[in-house]
Amino acid sequence: MHTIDITEPLVHGHADLERTAQGVRIHRLPSWLRRLWPEPRLMAMEQQAAGVRLVLDTDARALELTMSSARAAFPTAQRPRGVLDVVIDGETVAHDVLTGGALIINDPFTGETSSSPGPAHTSRIELPTGTHRVELWLPYSEDVLLESLRAEVDSPATDSSSTGALDAGASDVGTGRPLVRPVAPSGTRWVHHGSSISHGSNAATPLGTWPVLAARAAGADLRNLGFGGSAMIDAPVAQVIRDAPADIISLKLGINVVGGDIMRRRALVPTVHGFLDTIRQGHPNTPIVLISPLHCGLFEGVTGPSAVDPQALARGEIRFMATGDPAGTSPGRLDLPAVREALAEVCAAREDPRLHHIDGLDLYGAQDEAELPLPDALHPGPEAHTRIAERFVERVFADGGVFAHHGTPA
Repeated sequence: MHTIDITEPLVHGHADLERTAQGVRIHRLPSWLRRLWPEPRLMAMEQQAAGVRLVLDTDARALELTMSSARAAFPTAQRPRGVLDVVIDGETVAHDVLTGGALIINDPFTGETSSSPGPAHTSRIELPTGTHRVELWLPYSEDVLLESLRAEVDSPATDSSSTGALDAGASDVGTGRPLVRPVAPSGTRWVHHGSSISHGSNAATPLGTWPVLAARAAGADLRNLGFGGSAMIDAPVAQVIRDAPADIISLKLGINVVGGDIMRRRALVPTVHGFLDTIRQGHPNTPIVLISPLHCGLFEGVTGPSAVDPQALARGEIRFMATGDPAGTSPGRLDLPAVREALAEVCAAREDPRLHHIDGLDLYGAQDEAELPLPDALHPGPEAHTRIAERFVERVFADGGVFAHHGTPA
């Protein structure tokens, strides 16, 4: 087996790589933001590699990726394990469920935390003879550290020292080509920002999250800035989007503002305007799609904050509940209908022909929740992720959609 150096060109959909003594950590937010504002929840979410994948061409007969992981759980309940999805020449061939890794137990009622270590996980990918394009979609729901990437060949191979880092460490004697070769990103550059639903919550695998489903259907190059519990319309995140290469930008805002009960309508409207103003500094002509919250029965007429349901947790289930008062009893407090109304008004007021509003209810409405209930009362399940993706593609990427109408700005 030949060890392959995990370099920036091998990784798609990220901000930067952090090299540690144990391996390579993926970051979805750049180092300047992490230094400037290390908000704990956001920092935990940006290290989970939602939408991030290794993309490479190889002549190897097998690849092995070793990852150490860390996952959070409650004392009486855990979410399903993270998954590595393997795509070879465009076909999904494996969903490898992680094993081992560190387990971090958080008690939401006492605030106590405990952790236990676990071994690293190795995924082995067998390849037919010849040259193949391999995509390794990293788990979206666990913090992973890439310890090593190795390639196996049938014929003897020698270390290559003449062609630099992109050779990934070894070349095939027969062809002289590097065993593993990076692939340049292609397709429409799509930057998406949103909440835990965009991050992927309750999707079965990385390929099953709605932004990834939509990106693959549209042939788009996705950078997913979905952060569980952390789409709070933060100015530094707007700066990241401002500076990111993008042909189209989508922003799914509102559910975390309500679930966190972090602002009133008086603050929401100017904050959204400021968020959009910052993005427009770097993207004056790029199509922007502003999506209001999907249907969620918890907050349709009731304000936040959200909380873990203690009775469900006692049964070993993870479910959420709204703890606020009915919205009408406290002027200015936000439920989801109030957020939808405010975002629609923001879009109308800006008179920006390249700013488009999508009502989240058109992607997942009350009838959808009745048909495909939210498994934990807050996040859609696998079938709903698929439905949301299909409807988004129809409205944004398909003929007559936002991007098809505007095309790539000059």
